Amino acid sequence: MAESLGIAVIGAGMAGKAHAAAYRTASTLYNPVLPPLRLVSIGDVNTEFGSLAARRFGYERHDTSWQAIAEAEDIDVVSVVIANSLHREVVEGLLAAGKHVLCEKPLSDTLEDARAMAGAARAAEARGTLARIGFTFRRTPGIAYIRELIRTGVLGSVLHFSGRYWTDYGFSPAAPMSWRYKGGPGSGALADVGSHLTYVAEFLCGDITSISGGRLSTVIGKRSLPLGAVMGHDHAAVSDTFEPVENDDYAAFNAEFENGAGSFEVSRVAAGHANSLNFEVFCENGAAKFDQRRPNEIQLFLNDGTGTENGYRQVILGPGHPYIAGGLAMDAPEVGFGQNDAFGYQARAFLEEIAGLPENESLPRCATFDEGVRNMELLDAVAASALNNGKKITL
Repeated sequence: MAESLGIAVIGAGMAGKAHAAAYRTASTLYNPVLPPLRLVSIGDVNTEFGSLAARRFGYERHDTSWQAIAEAEDIDVVSVVIANSLHREVVEGLLAAGKHVLCEKPLSDTLEDARAMAGAARAAEARGTLARIGFTFRRTPGIAYIRELIRTGVLGSVLHFSGRYWTDYGFSPAAPMSWRYKGGPGSGALADVGSHLTYVAEFLCGDITSISGGRLSTVIGKRSLPLGAVMGHDHAAVSDTFEPVENDDYAAFNAEFENGAGSFEVSRVAAGHANSLNFEVFCENGAAKFDQRRPNEIQLFLNDGTGTENGYRQVILGPGHPYIAGGLAMDAPEVGFGQNDAFGYQARAFLEEIAGLPENESLPRCATFDEGVRNMELLDAVAASALNNGKKITL
């Protein structure tokens, strides 16, 4: 085990700050078995954003280029949390420099780049350098618990999955232009939040075997350029110069699993739904519901055989459910869990693998880049279906 691990985060936006905070808390989760962590640098081309994040989360400095982080001898581990189109160059450069890399989803903005990144990751791992992708919702206790109920046979085989991920950061035509509104078909709402929904569905239901009924829609066709820098989903003062929106505000599709079928809907223009990941999974012995707005519970229906008292009941999550016991400072029932905590679990899992802790003594490993490619293959199939009048695409 290394004497210590130096940490950096590239990207000081909304998700970048979540990664920065997660590394700060990772060593406080569960038993103290990690080597000492050094919070070294926040990297961002915007000096103001980078320096503010570094001070806020206790990092020693900020850098304005990824190359500076790649060259730094005091940095061992890097999260890459920037625009999807920039992932390949930065990740491959960091891996070549011997840095362990945790990349935000989706892996890239094109399937070609994602496959190249996966190849670079396999070569790096042969040299002892890890590359992983953050599928954060796998760490949500309620979702992990529903997976347990399916895998252990309590719910039994999946018959039908119905999921949606509605957000509203783009519902206002006054929201400024950003990188999120640029790119090819499927690189909008589908890549942004549909990537989460698809890996959650496969996490629970197994492999998707085909996609059909794909639909992509752009309902706000142009957006104003901001007058200054914009962080995350923030609104800001805009100019009178407009640029066209290039990708999807809304997407929907159907899927077939090895067992069962499903329907999916995602949006970035669903007013009133800031961050609404919802799904219902129907199985041979019952069903379960999850709502990200109520992350401390699931709804569970187990068929009692009589039909007279069947129905959903509320299950409050607590120490008997995944991740919570020992993972929260106050891990008593009904204390609560939030999406930020999932980033802490994710960082902890990545650091445990880097530190060489045995898999059977660690949190579930982070997803590989090959799994990231798989996720992008699903998104690519949705886009292909949509561009071919809903044609069925076999995977």
